[in-house]
Amino acid sequence: QVQLAESGGGSVQAGGSLRLSCSASGYTYSANCMGWFRQVPGKEREGVAAIHSAGGNLYYADYADSVKDRFTISRDDGKNTVYLQMNSLKPEDTAMYYCAASSQNRGLCLRRQRNAYTYWGQGTQVTVSS
Repeated sequence: QVQLAESGGGSVQAGGSLRLSCSASGYTYSANCMGWFRQVPGKEREGVAAIHSAGGNLYYADYADSVKDRFTISRDDGKNTVYLQMNSLKPEDTAMYYCAASSQNRGLCLRRQRNAYTYWGQGTQVTVSS
């Protein structure tokens, strides 16, 4: 089992930045795939970023087109933490953000589909005002 806890959400004006953190505990060595998803009421949960650990210091990442060049996902395996740096925030980025993890091959991990992820956090709210 892997437990995930998000932090770092809040309210910010458009153009601002936030950094989300996701702290993992439990059998974290198995979670080679980590992702960030977001959801607004009435819509599907969207995978915005994913990062896959290939061993050593080699990582692969992928992003949704809507956040590419604005968001950066990173992970610190020594701290069992994954981050989502969000810059140039827009009102449409407003959502509940969830951290997710799984033991997954790189392809399925980076496709950022919800059913490829096993473990989920409780979410942290991000609100961007215009």
